[in-house]
Amino acid sequence: MNNTDKTKPQADDKGLNTLLGSTKQTSTDIIANDEITNSLIELGQGDKLRQFGDTFTIHNGDRKSEIINTAGKMALILSNNMHQPANIGIYTPNSDKPIEVTDPNQPCAFVIGSLNLDSDWYAVKNLAEGIELYRQLISQGLNITILVSANPFHFNSMVKHFAEVKQVIVMATIDRKDELTRPLLGVNVKAIITVFDLLLSFDNHQTLDDVLSDPDTITKDLLADAWGQLGDIADQASKATRYPVEAWGNEGQVLREALTAITYHAQVPPAMAGQCMLGALGTIIQQYINAPYALGDKFMPVSLFLLTEGDSGSGKSRTVGFTHQELFSYQNDKRKEYRTLLDEWLAQKASTPKKDSERWLLENPKPKQSILLVKSGTIQGFLDNMLMGNTTDIAWSTAEAALFLSGHSLTSETAKSNISQLCDIWSEGSFDRVLSPRYDTLDQNSMNGVRFTLDLQGQPTVIAPALNDEAMNGQGLLPRFLFAFPDNMNGKIVYNTDERLDAKPNKDPRLQAYWQRCRSLLDPISDSVSKDNEGNIIRFNMPFKDRQARKTLADYQTDKERQLCKGGKLEKYASYAKRLHENTSRIASILAYFDGKRFISADDIHRASLLTDYSISERMRYTDQPQAGDNDAQKLISWLVNYCNRQSVKELAYSTAQSKVTPKHLRKKQNFELLTEVLESEGYIKIITNGRARTIQVRPELLEAR
Repeated sequence: MNNTDKTKPQADDKGLNTLLGSTKQTSTDIIANDEITNSLIELGQGDKLRQFGDTFTIHNGDRKSEIINTAGKMALILSNNMHQPANIGIYTPNSDKPIEVTDPNQPCAFVIGSLNLDSDWYAVKNLAEGIELYRQLISQGLNITILVSANPFHFNSMVKHFAEVKQVIVMATIDRKDELTRPLLGVNVKAIITVFDLLLSFDNHQTLDDVLSDPDTITKDLLADAWGQLGDIADQASKATRYPVEAWGNEGQVLREALTAITYHAQVPPAMAGQCMLGALGTIIQQYINAPYALGDKFMPVSLFLLTEGDSGSGKSRTVGFTHQELFSYQNDKRKEYRTLLDEWLAQKASTPKKDSERWLLENPKPKQSILLVKSGTIQGFLDNMLMGNTTDIAWSTAEAALFLSGHSLTSETAKSNISQLCDIWSEGSFDRVLSPRYDTLDQNSMNGVRFTLDLQGQPTVIAPALNDEAMNGQGLLPRFLFAFPDNMNGKIVYNTDERLDAKPNKDPRLQAYWQRCRSLLDPISDSVSKDNEGNIIRFNMPFKDRQARKTLADYQTDKERQLCKGGKLEKYASYAKRLHENTSRIASILAYFDGKRFISADDIHRASLLTDYSISERMRYTDQPQAGDNDAQKLISWLVNYCNRQSVKELAYSTAQSKVTPKHLRKKQNFELLTEVLESEGYIKIITNGRARTIQVRPELLEAR
């Protein structure tokens, strides 16, 4: 290794000074030449390495003043969950000897990457695994941080320490899942349980998305698991709106038959299947067409924002497996094609003489990967990729709506700006973004002609608070969404009949017809799509078939406008009502284009309006005003959650809750005892008794969702 590589402690870093002691014990030039040290320096982590002289005096912890032999050894700067230097781990290069931690009682980790809240935090038990995992995930374009436990026996305490700040991700194979998960049950940890070791899967050219989408992969929220399944305290009289299956055409038509087949094979409500189909079709078709306004002379994107309520295990993943099958297959094909092109490009680049490299790069730009669909990300990440020209048509489809609704982008001080940009993309396919000077690699701060579809599913505890969020409603983000809150299928799913055992979805002609049409849209024949001189698709402006079609949309828009008057059905939902005709036109255009038409008819608009009417009916069940249907148990848990959030606590005295809860009739002894018993039995709270004192603990995920 080049001896000019140096790492120096920051002169103003009090934490490092405390660890390292006097200036006589500063680091020297790193001359160790072992795989671990070299790898860390290659990954830009050299500033966290130190090399001392023959001895080192410990300056903190139970071993303070102890002198240890450091001849020929390296030191790792270990950090706490505030990213402050907290410990030192000393290891011998090119040796299997364990890392010696100077203060074993101090929870800490060696941090590979930047410990920021925007990244995903992965915890591992050894340096070699951490280095390779960081390499693999970074190469997939993921924003991650690796937390390495210097001593594997301190792994659980390290994970618990960092989980106080942010969810930590841990990994294990299925044969060792209990060994990993049991000590961390009740901690803010997500466990990824796989059949094969994750790094082995990466060696076999799989990505993290591939592994997570594998039906044998299990993802467990250990914080939620400790509380058990969240029960239903809503009144049973509250029923979901009937889903209009006729909106998908008549029996015998491709989309209607596909909806029926997916509902059957996935064993989900029609609303779940319909929302997933809209997500798939919007993702595929948004790159090809625009939808008309009622005037007929202006057009809008056909991108859709979708929000579906469903508990974990409600069937979203199974349903998406059917609705998005061709999308996944197409994207995998494109990923392989990109890897081939990239390998060829890298080979040509390497063989180009250095004196010709600048010109060669101008004439041969690096290949770009075609991505239509992702399962995770951040709003800033999508916007940045659009600005860099990496994508113009993309969809974010996730069963974890909290990643979006409760993510940093919508809860930070820049939330209003991010919401505004999302609204602009939905309405016009463009956005302007004021960037800080650190974005000096981006050549522009505005973008036109982009399309972004959002397909979100989440649990009630995540969705309900978001629907009452003032910024998301007031700035118009939520009014652009299409909603579905179907009843769950718990207790109704059948697995063991001969019919179910013999079912073969992949051979179902109804699904085959749907998949065939999806594939033909993803791989259109050359003369069916117009392109510019650079090969970019020119979107087709879908016209109305005739005046009657245009009048049908105008009639629908007028009807919703009239319902905004005082006492009208939509009086309290003006911002939602004024977007209904736009979503109607978008859906009508998508359905018509799927059917091979290049216009929208009155029937297309009527069928699309059934879906938008369904959406607004569902939204009205979640009004931002106190719901008349809320029962006393719902009112009590709502008060408890709000109180804890205001006080920034996770629990409160039983007597405090009983004396302060509103409405006041809940304070009566018999009422309060009965309601707390209901909430505890359904997993919303825990009542802890310590002598004569009682404490109410609120389920953590309820607090995090607000």
